[in-house]
Amino acid sequence: MAAKEQFQPWRNHAGEVIGWKLSGKLPSDGNVLIVHGNAGCALNREYIARPIHEASSCDVYVLEYPGYGVRGGSPGMRNFLDAGEEAFDLLPQDSPIYVVSESLGTGVAAHLAKIRGDRLSGLMMIVPYNNLADVGARQMPFLPVRMILRERFNPQEWLKDYRGPVSFLIAGADEVIPSDLGLKLNNSYPGPKRLQVIEGARHNDVAAQSSAWWKETFSFWERNRQTNNIGH
Repeated sequence: MAAKEQFQPWRNHAGEVIGWKLSGKLPSDGNVLIVHGNAGCALNREYIARPIHEASSCDVYVLEYPGYGVRGGSPGMRNFLDAGEEAFDLLPQDSPIYVVSESLGTGVAAHLAKIRGDRLSGLMMIVPYNNLADVGARQMPFLPVRMILRERFNPQEWLKDYRGPVSFLIAGADEVIPSDLGLKLNNSYPGPKRLQVIEGARHNDVAAQSSAWWKETFSFWERNRQTNNIGH
């Protein structure tokens, strides 16, 4: 699958495959880290990675979660957050780093904004949520989700001190993450932001965008990125 999509294996210092890479044109303009949603695996995200690669001279990395694809380990919030930290720290730190999240990956991206915000040049959040407890409560109103949920991804709280540019892409008819929860995240964010709601679109309808669309995203990031970030 990787060879078919021209992905190169991305390894950590221990030699473990932690994801996949599309090398950008030389010289590279930066790095894009994609943290994907709950279903499938990193290799299924060529519909996000390929247009980004075509739109920029950035190296594009797709993180694989523990327990997904070829990667060992077990799924879970703490393991996902740790994997995100490791991946971010493996990227070249002397040029801009952008993070693109999809669905569940919103939590990983927001966590990176919280702990690595001084090195993060911009975010794109596709079908995001304000916190996972609200999503669960909306989907399962017959259960006391807020009492029993252990995986407490909380992007709204984790983003409160970040001030870099964030784009929000919301599906207006999202059947998995109600669109108003994504709007809550957008409305609560105090930094430079860009909101697009695609009316009538469902959860899996919006992540595949054109290279021209991604060029507009890069323009937004570049106009608004913090001047104190490394590589600027």
